[in-house]
Amino acid sequence: MTTSRPSGQRQTPYYEDVSPGTGSLPARAWTARTDARDLSLNGSDWRFRLSPSADGQDDAFAQDGFDDSAWDALPVPSHWVLHGHGSPAYTNVPYPFPVDPPRVPDENPTGDHRRVFDLPDGWPAGPRAEGETLLRFDGIESCARVWLNGQELGTFQGSRLPHEFAVGPLLRPRGNVVAVRVHQWSAGSYLEDQDMWWLPGIFRDVTLLHRPPGAVTDFHVHAGYDHTTGRGTLRVDCEPEGRVSIPELGLDLATGETADVPVEPWTAETPRLYEGELTTAGERVPLRVGFRTAVVEDGLFKVNGRRVLLRGVNRHEFHPDTGRAVDEATMRHDLELMKRHNVNAVRTSHYPPHPAFLDLCDELGLWVVDECDLETHGFLALKGVTNPVDTDEWTPALLDRAARMVERDKNHPSVVIWSLGNESGGGRGISAMARWIRERDPSRPLHYENDYVYPDSDFYSRMYLPHEEVELIGRREEPPMGKPEQDERRRALPFILCEYAHAMGNGPGGLADYQRLFETYERCQGGFVWEWIDHGLPRRTADGQPYFAYGGDFGEDPHDGNFVCDGILLPDRTPSPGLVEFKKVIEPVRITPGTEPGTVTIANGHDFADLSGLAFTWSWQVDGEALATGRLELPDPALAPGESVDVALPAPPATDRAGETGWTVRAELAQDTSWAERGHTVAWGQVSGPRAGSGGSTGPRGALMAPRRDEGVLRLGPGVFAPDSGVLRRLDGLRLTGPRLDVWRATTDNDDGAPWQPDTRYGPLWRSHGLHRMTHRTDAVEADGDALVVRTRVAAAASPLALRAVYRWTATSGVLRLRVSVEPEGDWDFPLPRLGVRLGLPAAYGHARWFGGGPGEAYPDTCAASMTGRWHSTVDAMQTDYVRPQENGARMDVRWAELTDRPGGEGLRVEADPAPFWFTARRWTSEYLDAARHTTDLVAGDTVWVNLDHGMQGIGSQSCGPGVLPEYRLDVVPAEFSFVFSTLAPGTAGA
Repeated sequence: MTTSRPSGQRQTPYYEDVSPGTGSLPARAWTARTDARDLSLNGSDWRFRLSPSADGQDDAFAQDGFDDSAWDALPVPSHWVLHGHGSPAYTNVPYPFPVDPPRVPDENPTGDHRRVFDLPDGWPAGPRAEGETLLRFDGIESCARVWLNGQELGTFQGSRLPHEFAVGPLLRPRGNVVAVRVHQWSAGSYLEDQDMWWLPGIFRDVTLLHRPPGAVTDFHVHAGYDHTTGRGTLRVDCEPEGRVSIPELGLDLATGETADVPVEPWTAETPRLYEGELTTAGERVPLRVGFRTAVVEDGLFKVNGRRVLLRGVNRHEFHPDTGRAVDEATMRHDLELMKRHNVNAVRTSHYPPHPAFLDLCDELGLWVVDECDLETHGFLALKGVTNPVDTDEWTPALLDRAARMVERDKNHPSVVIWSLGNESGGGRGISAMARWIRERDPSRPLHYENDYVYPDSDFYSRMYLPHEEVELIGRREEPPMGKPEQDERRRALPFILCEYAHAMGNGPGGLADYQRLFETYERCQGGFVWEWIDHGLPRRTADGQPYFAYGGDFGEDPHDGNFVCDGILLPDRTPSPGLVEFKKVIEPVRITPGTEPGTVTIANGHDFADLSGLAFTWSWQVDGEALATGRLELPDPALAPGESVDVALPAPPATDRAGETGWTVRAELAQDTSWAERGHTVAWGQVSGPRAGSGGSTGPRGALMAPRRDEGVLRLGPGVFAPDSGVLRRLDGLRLTGPRLDVWRATTDNDDGAPWQPDTRYGPLWRSHGLHRMTHRTDAVEADGDALVVRTRVAAAASPLALRAVYRWTATSGVLRLRVSVEPEGDWDFPLPRLGVRLGLPAAYGHARWFGGGPGEAYPDTCAASMTGRWHSTVDAMQTDYVRPQENGARMDVRWAELTDRPGGEGLRVEADPAPFWFTARRWTSEYLDAARHTTDLVAGDTVWVNLDHGMQGIGSQSCGPGVLPEYRLDVVPAEFSFVFSTLAPGTAGA
């Protein structure tokens, strides 16, 4: 099948044709199940052959009797590169082939798929069979040519979109042969440059659908809601005509007829669905109707008359073992995780998801921005090459993609916004898509980010803006971007960050600062974190150790490295610290200290739901240990959205314990839901109380002891020091290395930043100044009365910058106290990664307890989820296994920390004196961690390395977004900090 060109030129093969394809039926609404018959052709009994190019292959494999016994078995759905046939490749922006649209290279991997199947007994087949049968493909990347029983059905592009073919007359009861030729590269690939692994194959379902006479050809559910009257309006358009029944509403009406009834509306917080049925002469289709209205009015995006705040994530479809072939159980698991972490919105970046995902969004309750299968990012930096979205030649393909999305997904109440695509610039094709969608479905607003005069979008949408610009936008005072009339129109639009808080590696930082802006300015209606999950692919080292691979690990060139791992789930779907932080930042109930002592303020931040579904509990702690718990009763348990109330806390119980006191108040599910069990914590807050009892001072404990020289070492109380360097070597017999001043951390992805970032990227700057190779010089080791004083200079080779550090040690019986004074030398015009001391313990001391922030890691701008309490962990479990190893695992506001050889065993105790510190423990140095490229590069040594930090640089989001805000930078200034060290006897840990 070719398209003719002028004489002497090569004919255009179908996979280089810019048209959508041939033979496919018009797009229509998707339904999971009806009473008509269907037959899944998924399974492991497909046969597969891979060819290195699209040329030279005949069509004999599509015929009866072809011998495919020498072919490999390949499951469908799948990607062949994940089954040993070729390799995956990752690029963010660049196309992995020469840019010459619509041409693709001869090196075009082509997979022939073949399956022989029988029809179930009684399935109508053949030219005289009643009704029709459709063969449906829900997703093939990137171009397919299809045969059934030797008859070519057609070709298509549009990888994440359904295509159906009428095949009834071709079917026979036994021995049907379906054959599919799939090309990795096609003209369609130019429209699918979507920052993900390039993964060819039949990756979604293949299904045979019987359509009896009188079956539903297509249907459209219109279910609006009037918030002023509380009534819903229902009309179902259908071809052919039929009837609609909603028993719970007492409705039985003809298709095309309108009914107006009192209803409970559908929202993401209260996903009310009414079960019903659409009946025609030949088919019964189950309906789940949600009544809601989504509009942009008064400069705001509103659902059911109310402004909504989007607490969203961008979601690529991904599973580490199966790529974009994601099963329904995984989809449900993802959505349950989102709901448990207070996520209320999903942008389907950058293509329509598997249709079952939207059924689950309807059921569980999430706002969905349904995005078209379109991105031409690789054109935006090229000169002399026309972007396909701005040509008449490509517009039919764009319209086909828009239509297949809208028609498939139009009946989902969860879909409240259509998105035209992603990072494709502006052009006539984009505008044509917008016009078509507005005419076909005026009930939803349109989103598009990448044309900054916004001719086609109902939103002002941006990516990765700094906080200060978001604030200007909130005030509708953002800088001009176009003509005055364009600026005026844009400033009247609601604002969303369709991508923000780039969740690559450790981070993202600054989430709480964004959320404050969203909650302050009504125009700022939230956004979507980039993104949901790291796209790491599982591999093993030569000796069988598992790790997750990223761009470049498969030999591809070009590639964009670990930029594909930028999710708030790790590849195995373990929530990252970033997701835990996000949950806390966006929690829909705020629990804060009350306006009067002994009270707590409860504020309902939901858009629609009251608080009747939540139960509130309190616990009272002394030094982080809960001594009493109970139920907190609200004066108004059904507190409405936007309202708040002060609630009195009960009087603290009597105790002879001394220490810090505080309250932790939790909002928990009062009953089981579809996404979490009763008792699941939705939100929490802490309120400090007065100090209980006396004691707890870190002042001198007994008479000070003087330093002395003894047998070639320096001794001070329980400490033994090296006489030349003044470094502590033993404490009460416990062997130590250090502590010594430390300023380095293994740079995070956000420290290193993206190459295109215009601002200072601290990781490269730190390396250029040698902070990763600081050396220590001892200038003096001297006694000063009862103190041992060590004076040092810490600096890097080839740099005049230095830190003068003075260690002042004092001792009482069994206790060493260290005060560190730091003075900068030189012109430090950049912040430090960290400032504190590092020490080493024998490897046996791998159990940690601490009183401070936890249970997980935190940094200055990622600490909202850090809860003050008593925590325990192994050193190994304190690590976060980011796909590319980097700084991780710090605990904040630590009052004391212990490292022991077993729970309750002997070991080391470090106390704050008096300011809390940052506590990190791991089995490798920061330098070793910094050199690792995969988790398997990290091999535990014979030392547990502990960082006790006075200060820590924030994280930011500069792997793609803004850097660290000024208030979270660790500027180089004179500093002083102290610690108290002692050893623990067995059974005394945590006392």
